[in-house]
Parts: sequence; structure tokens; C-alpha cells
Amino acid sequence: MILTTTAVLPGAEVEAYLGIVTAEVVYGSNAIRDFFAGIRDIIGGRTGSYERLFEQGQREAIAELERRGQRLGATAVIGISLTTGTINLDATGVLLLITATGTAIKLKP
Repeated sequence: MILTTTAVLPGAEVEAYLGIVTAEVVYGSNAIRDFFAGIRDIIGGRTGSYERLFEQGQREAIAELERRGQRLGATAVIGISLTTGTINLDATGVLLLITATGTAIKLKP
């Protein structure tokens, strides 16, 4: 399976466009991670725990995007875009949301 952020694959010919595929990964907040991120917010610097979380989430979202493309019979997913966001639950927490979107295609052999 080819996964790419580009809209075209040089030298490849598309047999069929199979549709838009999306994959979402949602993580709950973590009190310990939030505590250390809060300290980093005060003293400055990067919050490695959240960076690792988003990196892991992006990998998981792309892997799920690939699985969903395969279910459609795709040999590639092109134009992949990743977005991140939050879902506010209430005053006590948020969920972290990572979404991958792309176009599933079948390439000519």
C-alpha cells in the first residue's frame, strides 16, 4: 500500500478512485502528563510527553487509514492530511483528537 501526502504519483496510472477515507484516534487526558505539561508551561520548553503522544497518535491514525483503504480495495491512499484538535468534556478534562484523511485509489498494475 502506498501512503502519500501528494495528490499524484508520478509514473502511476489510477484505475479507480474509491472515495475519501478517514481515521480518528482519540486519547483521554492524563493527570500526570497534564501536571508536567503545566510545569513546562510555567518555566518554558517543550512538553515531550505530549509530543510523543501526538507522534504515536499520528502513526496510529495513518495505520487505521491504511486498513480502511485496504477494505475498499485500494492500493494507495493519496492526499493524506493529518489534523489535531481537542474535544472539551467539561471543566475537568479534554480528549485529544487526531484525524487522518485521504483519497483511496486503485492503481493500474
